[in-house]
Amino acid sequence: MFISDIIHHLESVAPPAYQESYDNSGLIIGSSSWVCNGILVCLDATEAVIQDAANNNCNLVVAHHPIVFAGLKRFSTDTYVGRAVIAAIKQDIAIYAIHTNLDNVLHGVNGKMADILGLRDRQVLLPKQDILMKPADTNPSTGSGLIGHLPEPMEAGDFFTLLKSQFRLKVIKHTPLLPGKIGKLALCGGAGSFLISRALAAGAHLFLSSDIKYHEFFDANDRMVIADIGHYESEQFTIELLSGILQEKFPTFAVLKTGVETNPVRYFL
Repeated sequence: MFISDIIHHLESVAPPAYQESYDNSGLIIGSSSWVCNGILVCLDATEAVIQDAANNNCNLVVAHHPIVFAGLKRFSTDTYVGRAVIAAIKQDIAIYAIHTNLDNVLHGVNGKMADILGLRDRQVLLPKQDILMKPADTNPSTGSGLIGHLPEPMEAGDFFTLLKSQFRLKVIKHTPLLPGKIGKLALCGGAGSFLISRALAAGAHLFLSSDIKYHEFFDANDRMVIADIGHYESEQFTIELLSGILQEKFPTFAVLKTGVETNPVRYFL
């Protein structure tokens, strides 16, 4: 099997056209014409992950985050990006990133988060114009964030206990809790503060995301709870999502999940 076969399947699930304009999804290092020996799935294609791939005879790393994001003028071992790129090139390991295009499909990153919480009646929070359809059309299954209902409304404290357990959290940063139960939940994996106003307009009781800045917490305006669980923590199940997508299509092929912990954030408790 060729790397092009794997890319073709991934792009049928999350078309590259759905990525945001600032993004760099796609084949970043290597050639689609290479024969694929095995696939290693990760969130971040760090140097340690590249070595993990080499140790397991995988010459394709499928990452959620692009290791090369903005334009770079040089690759050196002074940066983690340079070290990862050099390691991949030296060992003939291809790196493919599937980032905001996987965020922007209903069954993608946010859908996996919703699976963990058992959300029902799911909808895209902010549908986007579907450039694969007519210019004026929007696709209700394509766009940013997700909103749905918990199986049963819960007291906020009980929901946070569930959230900590299901997402293996050490801490939850949040706005003051409000009267009433949490029933309608909006969420966005990764940095989702741009969706706060949309979650409010949709009547969400709680907005779950990460990378919320201090002043952005005020935007809850005592009408909704905002909960920040951390970037890595919100997207950690993307590894399982990608592994499942690939194993379903290629059940007899080697699809591995990295054992490397790439979260750069630690908590002193």
